Amino acid sequence: MWKHRIDWVGAMLKTKVLGPVLITILFAAMPPAHAADVPLPRSTPEAQGISSQAILDFVEAADKNVNTMHSFIIVRHGHVIAQGWWKPEAADKPHVLNSVSKSFNATAVALAIQEGKLKLDDPVLKFFPADAPADPSEYLKAMKVRDLLSMSGGHDTEPRSVGGGPSVKQFLASPVVHQPGTHFQYNTMGSYTLSAIVTKVTGQTTLEYLKPRLFEPLGIENPRWDASPEGNSLGGSGLWLRTEDIVKLGQLYLQKGKWNGKQLIPRDWVEQATTKQIANENESHAKIGPDWKEGYGFQFWRCRHNAFRGDGAAGQFVVVIPDQDLTIAITADTGNMQGELDAIWDYLLPAFHAKALPDDGAGQEKLKLAIANLVAHPKKGN
Repeated sequence: MWKHRIDWVGAMLKTKVLGPVLITILFAAMPPAHAADVPLPRSTPEAQGISSQAILDFVEAADKNVNTMHSFIIVRHGHVIAQGWWKPEAADKPHVLNSVSKSFNATAVALAIQEGKLKLDDPVLKFFPADAPADPSEYLKAMKVRDLLSMSGGHDTEPRSVGGGPSVKQFLASPVVHQPGTHFQYNTMGSYTLSAIVTKVTGQTTLEYLKPRLFEPLGIENPRWDASPEGNSLGGSGLWLRTEDIVKLGQLYLQKGKWNGKQLIPRDWVEQATTKQIANENESHAKIGPDWKEGYGFQFWRCRHNAFRGDGAAGQFVVVIPDQDLTIAITADTGNMQGELDAIWDYLLPAFHAKALPDDGAGQEKLKLAIANLVAHPKKGN
């Protein structure tokens, strides 16, 4: 309807029928352009300093070596330069993020801190007096919000939920055998507890809290976050978004928390969250590959090549490489998560140039055709 209205206004301008006052009224009555209506800007690979052939090499290697890829988006200098979906996946189809959810969850914590609703050094027990054990240990009393963020709450093994879903009471009942802040132990229940803290201090689920503060400004429409029996967003898992939504979070962190000229999250938070807060080379995840030994921030992993990432089971990633002004989102259903990262390091990272390359229309068409024919491989063993 509004397209026809705009066309009509244009025609009237040509005939000088409408005056400036009426034009102002008409455009004021039109619905505002929301961020959700505007995708990330697009560009060619060559314009942003990489050949289409290098991206094709990445796609072919990922398709061959990772069983099975679902999607990727590459953003350089703020522009999408390549994207693809392995059928039946599609651009408008939400994908479960698994533990990439943690990076969004931590962003909610950052915003609640910014609004003065909690502090990094608040004791976790402060928020849940009714759920605490009758005689909490000294280590449990010492556990702080920052310890949950850095996966260093003091557990020796990862707490597990029983009885249909996570609960704060179960988490607080798990033995805390290390001084909080000293021992890395991956802890999805700890991330869930962070989500419960956000709900305690804001009166909203993490999903509700983030909608006007993060999702809407980034143009992320219809986010879905699975909830626990307690009613909290799962926090550490369960978020469903499109691939372009995922890459936007990485781009926001690459831009030090700024989006369209507005500081959405504090710059100092971004620096803390994406730098090494604790060593993790001796934790069980280190067996996955070398990129699981580079340290951990606040619900972000450090990578080789001075990069950081949000990371989810079965191959969900948002990888940020500041030295290259680069963000990459990947979704998959694979056990070869290191293979996904290796495809980035081996085929993309060495191919970037500081300046634009000569345009290569033929190479772009070849890449476009290859991406159009991607089909997800059947899972091995099925």
